[in-house]
Amino acid sequence: MDDRAVDLFEVTRELAGREVSPPVVIRFPEILRHRMSELRNGFDQAISELGYGGSYSCVYPLKVNQERHVCEVIRDLGDEIGFGLEVGSKPELLAGLFLTRGMKGMPLVCNGFKDLEYIDIVTLAAKMGRNVFPVVEQAYELERISSSALRHGLVPRFGIRAKLAATGVGRWAGSSGLRGKFGLTTGEILQAVDYLKKTDLVSGFRMLHCHMGSQVFDIRAIKVMASELAQLYVQLRKAEVPIEVLNIGGGLGIDYDGTQSATACSVNYTLEQYARDVVHGIGSICDQEGVPHPDLMSESGRWLVAHSSLLVCEVIGSRTLPADLNPELLERVLQKDSPPQPLIDAHNAYERAQDGDLLQAYADAEHALAEAAALFRLGDMNIEARAVCEELFWATCSVVLSAPKELRDGLDSLLDGLADIYFLNLSVFQSLLDSWGIEQLFPVLPIHRLNERPTQRGVLVDITCDSEGRVDRFVAEGASKDALELHAPVANSESGGRSSRPYYLGFFLTGAYQETLGDLHNLLGDSHAVHVSVDDDGHWRIDTIVQGDSVSDVLGRVQFDADEIQMEFHEDIRVALRAGQLTPEEGVSLRQLLDDSLEGHTYLE
Repeated sequence: MDDRAVDLFEVTRELAGREVSPPVVIRFPEILRHRMSELRNGFDQAISELGYGGSYSCVYPLKVNQERHVCEVIRDLGDEIGFGLEVGSKPELLAGLFLTRGMKGMPLVCNGFKDLEYIDIVTLAAKMGRNVFPVVEQAYELERISSSALRHGLVPRFGIRAKLAATGVGRWAGSSGLRGKFGLTTGEILQAVDYLKKTDLVSGFRMLHCHMGSQVFDIRAIKVMASELAQLYVQLRKAEVPIEVLNIGGGLGIDYDGTQSATACSVNYTLEQYARDVVHGIGSICDQEGVPHPDLMSESGRWLVAHSSLLVCEVIGSRTLPADLNPELLERVLQKDSPPQPLIDAHNAYERAQDGDLLQAYADAEHALAEAAALFRLGDMNIEARAVCEELFWATCSVVLSAPKELRDGLDSLLDGLADIYFLNLSVFQSLLDSWGIEQLFPVLPIHRLNERPTQRGVLVDITCDSEGRVDRFVAEGASKDALELHAPVANSESGGRSSRPYYLGFFLTGAYQETLGDLHNLLGDSHAVHVSVDDDGHWRIDTIVQGDSVSDVLGRVQFDADEIQMEFHEDIRVALRAGQLTPEEGVSLRQLLDDSLEGHTYLE
């Protein structure tokens, strides 16, 4: 087993010395190469052990992570081990053709909706010797392929995506099955074969494709898919269709939460099981029907790249339970004539909690707070009494939370509901969109202070102005939890509450989709990205630093011209100076702040 290791805190500190501050994506090409090799070896071993007659190749879907560095690592090793690329749009097609220049044998599978221009590019690329496979997603695309073939005098090799009855499971199950967005039904495939034979294009039909959706977590669904696709293949081969490749699409999932279970954030199978079940399922049906074993292909993008990068961000502050009582205010309110009943109840609950009656004390304190809020709304409680009721509630909660675990039976939900809030210099919508959009669990933990026992429980919020910019579900043994064990930040009164000693968290398994799905919420742009290589001796180095978006960059994407903003603001400063609203020193300072902000990173610096 490869035991090379990288201290992420040391990497982060070196980046700080180069004036590259979090949030930052750290990519490890060696991990990416290792995953590719594991996938190659997993299928090779299954093919060898089961005596399968075809070969295997993976084509990496660019949509999973289109960053050029990632794609080039995959392309370079893919050229050595027989892997290729998959594209799903015209821009991705052009990127794929660019990446595979000089590699005429590398497969380039072309999915997605296709207009005439798209198909002409593919046909002409095939005429130049490129190993391209356009996949027919809609029946009318066959006519476009036929038209392009006639114009350019070449019948390209192509595939047809089948709509199988077999469906995936989990969040993306809707992308498969008979109601799926792409693909031809069995009847449409038969009509397509008739059309191809009449137009002398059947010789180009070399690939049968399907797709179950991403992150298929149950191996049984994969077995059903493989069986149905194999049956369709053998029937078409018997109808003299020269299919050579079965493309099983994506679906190979990863275990985000470590439970190895049939749940949305995990899988109940290993790579080895996946490969064996696919190879055995297809091979056995071919053997029964006396049909040659086809070559196998998959589009396993998530499995390849998720592990190869992580996101490091900094905690810029925290908010803890307001547990301190104001004794003077408490005494003054209690001494008044006829204090309101909720106040008396809240005070009794606090004293009961100190005596160890935790469950009843918390219930009473919660009820007293609700009653106090109702009286306050009706104008029957003054602001001081309301404030004391709130302080007594929080103080009661603090007593309950600080009690020994064995005394808190039945109050576990209270622990999570009253967790500290940790503020991150981050946009969930830019860098962890799946956490918000589909409640994807990503492993997250501090990257330093690991020899210290965490003393806090917290949830994580970002710097956007959206209340949903938060992470409040975390990986736990056998399930998920609503708060994360964290260290207490070291506060600095001179920095507005910001920690005087940086506290960094790492979000892991973020290599798939997160960089490509991010949006510009609050105009917070791409974070910095760095590429870290590790040699055989375990020494690491920072190879490349990709600067994140500047304020000028993101303003330009929404049609604000940074030069115009700068010019107009400078004019406003000149007007303010003439009017005596600013001193010359303040004018210079404000101009410099503006100029620096436009060129600076979109995150806090």
